[in-house]
This record gives sequence, C-alpha cells and structure tokens, in this order.
Amino acid sequence: MIINATELKNNLGKYLRAAEREDIIITSNGRKIARLSAFHEGYSSDSENAASVNETVPSYALFPRKATYQEFLELSENSEERYEYIDGEIYLLASPKTTHQQVLGELFGIFYTWFKGKKCRPMLAPYDITLKRSNDNTNVVQPDMMVICDLEENLNENDYYMGVPSLMVEILSESSRGKDVVKKLDLYMSTGVKEYWIVNPFNKEINIFLFDKYDVVKNCTYKNTEKASSYVFDGLEVDLESIFNP
Repeated sequence: MIINATELKNNLGKYLRAAEREDIIITSNGRKIARLSAFHEGYSSDSENAASVNETVPSYALFPRKATYQEFLELSENSEERYEYIDGEIYLLASPKTTHQQVLGELFGIFYTWFKGKKCRPMLAPYDITLKRSNDNTNVVQPDMMVICDLEENLNENDYYMGVPSLMVEILSESSRGKDVVKKLDLYMSTGVKEYWIVNPFNKEINIFLFDKYDVVKNCTYKNTEKASSYVFDGLEVDLESIFNP
C-alpha cells in the first residue's frame, strides 16, 4: 500500500493497524520517504540485545531511521495514540490489559495512602516525563507510576512537569518486557532517577533498583509472601500478596 504523509498523519491509528497485515510506503511530494512495517517477534533494534529480549506483540517503526525529538513532538501532538521516545526510537504504547490495571490500582492505593500528607506524591500514567541524557538526547516516557518530590518547582508555563521523579514504577506486559527491563533501566539510571521498581505480574515478583552516581548500587528481588521495601523512602513497603492476590 502507498499513501502520502498527510494521509498517514490524519489517519495514523488506521494505518498502524493496517501495517500488521502489509507494509505501507509513505510518500512526500511524490517521493517515497518511509516504510511503515510490523515489528516482528524476536526482533530488537539493538543487535546486542536481540538474543535476550523478545517482544511478543507488534511495535511499529514510523521512520526508516531514528527520529528527531521535533519529529516525535509533531507526531505525538497530532495523534490520539500514546507514544514513548527513547534514544531516537518511537514506541507505540498498547492499551494495558486487565491484570496490569488491577496490579497498578492496588499498588497506587498503597502508595497514595503512604505518601498522603507528605511533600512527595505518586502520579499515574498517562503522564509524560521528559528525561535528558544530554542536551542532544531528550527522551519522553510514560511510566505506569512515579513518585515526584519537586512538582511545583518544575512545572513549565504549559503545566507540564519537567523535573526528574525520585522513583519510577513499570508493570511488565507482553509488549513492554524488553523495553522496561533493558532500555528504561538504563535511561532511568543515567538521568538521575533514584529508584526503579519493575513489577512482574507473570512471576509475581518485584525487582527494586537503587541508583547513585548513574550506576546501580543496590537491587533486590522480592517474591511469594515477602514485602518489597523502598531504599529511598524509609518505611514504604508493599506486601506482594496484597497486589498480586487482592
């Protein structure tokens, strides 16, 4: 199928679904400039991770090359779809499944109660978090949950938060395992996040990483009937049975 760039922008959701069945060639001013293709199982854009990271549902490559931050902004601002932008790669976010949302709801309830009345506050997706590795490397993610301790001082004129959360939480899904375990761990570690929780509803585990000076200094995996404990927020605990078997 061949379509022009304007048609793609105006009907992005339609053509993302169509790309699962066939490649779509995008043209601009009569020239073929890009190919929209389904992301095949087992593929990784990072060759050194290809053997260890296996995405099990389609993702989509919207550009035949890495996209610029400005291209990401233009795409996301003109679409009702949700995207993340990590190291030049654009990721279409799939709608979460029931188990994912149940775990998130239980976890947020615990966080909300614990942080009530404190300066730091938990926030839920969809909520864009902009993280910079450098002046030339801007990334935008939507963690499932985050804890922000500097909200008021880092709101821009458009009411968007532009700081770095103290704690990030990602709940794994079939489509996000590789990105959350590899790419986001590295991104959060290198941009000043202090603590990262990877919640695995498949194995009913929580893996917590503590970052300092852009490196992992501690990590622990909690399972079965254990209580996951925050490194940064003393006293914040989560009973695994309460979120995986409510």
